[in-house]
Amino acid sequence: MIELEIGFIGAGRMARALAGGLVRAGLVAGERLSAADPEEQARADFTGAVVGAQACTDNAAVVKHSDVVVFSVKPQQMLSVLQDVRSAVTSEKLFISIAAGVTLRTICDALGTDRLVRVMPNTPCLVGRSASGYCLGAGASAADEVLAKQLLESVGVAFPVDEPLLNAVTGLSGSGPAFVYVMIEALSDGGVRMGLTRNVANRLAAQTVCGAAEMVLATGRHPAELKDDVASPGGTTIAGLQALEKGGIRSALIAAVEAATRRSIELGNR
Repeated sequence: MIELEIGFIGAGRMARALAGGLVRAGLVAGERLSAADPEEQARADFTGAVVGAQACTDNAAVVKHSDVVVFSVKPQQMLSVLQDVRSAVTSEKLFISIAAGVTLRTICDALGTDRLVRVMPNTPCLVGRSASGYCLGAGASAADEVLAKQLLESVGVAFPVDEPLLNAVTGLSGSGPAFVYVMIEALSDGGVRMGLTRNVANRLAAQTVCGAAEMVLATGRHPAELKDDVASPGGTTIAGLQALEKGGIRSALIAAVEAATRRSIELGNR
């Protein structure tokens, strides 16, 4: 168990998911977790979801009390939050940011420390299935990386990348759940078109996507190989695959990741 005080600046869904994941994984006791948020409901939701945790409205107080500080606020709120807590910053504290597009340099300049880890998680952390990318500030140690990776892997998987590639992580796994939801919805629509009830079609579509993804992760095989296992000569699957190719599904998904990545770059340059 990690014997550190961990504070969250921002007590929204991502903060609750990360804090809850730490407790469920047995890494941190709830009593060692705290959060600051101006919204009363967010504070109540945080303490309700994480037994033993505390919540308040004072950002600087949480920073002073914590060994590790996680910034889980919207990108447009980051600069004012960083200025608000700078007086409480010391070199003994590790800072982690999950604010999309806000660079290590921006955070470092505002906080006055480069003991930082910048993270791009995604919303499936709410169900313990996050896919995250992270990069280290110049002042972060190997031990800091181990700790950050432990925290992130309590709610999924995490991979180190160079900071410029966090934009690609944003485009792929950050925005990717929305792309997959569209795929699930479309598969369900197809089922309804062919006579299934909406409830059954939704469940079949979601479970099919879940199972197929688990096959990729569990076997380590290339998705193309697994696809070929399903597509027998002259069968139903190859007919469906032909329809997908005709509709341009590959180019559409590639373009979606590219567009989301480029937008992440634009936001980071503001």
